[in-house]
This record gives sequence, structure tokens and C-alpha cells, in this order.
Amino acid sequence: MNIISWNVNGLRAVVKKGQFDWFLKTSPDIFCIQETKAHPDQLPEEIRKPSGYFSYFDHSKGRKGYSGVAVYSKIEPESIDYALGVEELDQEGRFLALHFKDFTLCNIYFPNGGGGPLRLKFKLEYYDAFLAYIEKLKKKGRKIIFCGDINTAHEEIDLARPKENEKNTGFLPEERAWLDEVVNHGYTDVFRHFNPQKIGAYTYWDMKTFSRERNVGWRIDYFFVSADLLPQVKKMEILKEVMGSDHCPILLELKVK
Repeated sequence: MNIISWNVNGLRAVVKKGQFDWFLKTSPDIFCIQETKAHPDQLPEEIRKPSGYFSYFDHSKGRKGYSGVAVYSKIEPESIDYALGVEELDQEGRFLALHFKDFTLCNIYFPNGGGGPLRLKFKLEYYDAFLAYIEKLKKKGRKIIFCGDINTAHEEIDLARPKENEKNTGFLPEERAWLDEVVNHGYTDVFRHFNPQKIGAYTYWDMKTFSRERNVGWRIDYFFVSADLLPQVKKMEILKEVMGSDHCPILLELKVK
């Protein structure tokens, strides 16, 4: 089973660039996207319901053209959660959890902590609420995969210029500490599991400074899996050659029983 995750920085923009065709040609079993910036009603039928896929969307409840996530799956889930269950955190369209027979897949567009102390507080509260959500599922015996734009680089190896960004959101100690907590709860960063020392492996580049051409980037898009699912993971790849966004897609290959 192949699962692809991609922050597309606007689903309608990616469609106009022809990159939605890349998804259809690649034909993953599950395609998770973040930052759709669209209500499903704003999408044409062939994008909302592509042939061969079940599709699910969460969108911002107030601000139009903001945030949003979607999942396209060839396999119909047994059930879906469209919210973490914390009203003040569930208004921005950041979360989908698909419960399949053998595992739960969460697709999340985590908040960016920029814009002042209140947004950083919101981000950290969202982090904590999400960890509580998956821990509750894990205690029920569910295997967990979560993917998406986490908006934080975990270690110095995960961004090109760690020293210059020590006081910037996305690499603050309190943001990184949450990823430590995730690992301490038994979830594995799949890319680092297979590539513990690999440098220069990034998933996001600032477009304004043409940083992609120079590979001055950040690894802020992840697949994490619970320990009981790790033996089924075959590989994880960063698909840096795929253009169309300031992020690139990432791919997880899973052995299914």
C-alpha cells in the first residue's frame, strides 16, 4: 500500500498547474493533502470525486480560502472523524482521521506558530490535543499512522540553517519538545528511521528567496507510525522532484496483511 502526503499550498492552484494529474498518474492507494484553501463546493466534480477514489474534506469554518485538508482513498474507511473534539481547535479545517480495518490514518495540517504569542499558544494547544487523541486510540488497540505538515523541524539536521532559526517559529524549543514527546510516546518518525544521518533532506522551501534551487529548506512534513505498525513499513521517500507547491510530497510504502 502506498500513501502520499502533500501540502499543496492551494488545491485549485495545483489543479491549474496540472499537478493534480501527477496524483492521478501516480495512483497511490491513499492521497493526503494539506492546505487545500478551498471549500469542497468550490471544486469541480472531477477534483472533488476523482474516479476510483472515495474522498473526504475538512475546511475552515469561518475564513474562506484558508487551511483545509483532504484525503482520497481507494479503500473505503469504516468510519471518519472530522474533528479532534475540542471546539476552539476544530474551526480551521485541519484534521481528518480515517479508521480502516487494520489502522487509523490521521491527516493533519498543524498550525503555524507565527503571527504572535496567541498563535503559538494555539499551535501548542493543538499539538497537545492531537497527541491526546491518538493516545486514546492507541489505548484501544488501534495502530496509528499520522502524516501532514507539522510545521516544525525536529532536530538541527532537519533544516539547512538551524542556528539562524533558533528563535523563529518552526524551530522553537517548545515546538521541538512536542516532537520529542511524540517519540517518547512510542511513535516513529519514519524518514529518520530509515535515514538517521541523512542531511539536506527537506520538504519545504521558501519561494520568495528561491531557496529550493539552493536547497535551503526545512523538513516539516512527516509520516509517524505507532510501534506496532513499524514492522509493516517498507520504505519512505521524499519526492523532491515533484513541483507545484512550496512543499514536496512524501511517500510511505506499507505492507498490508
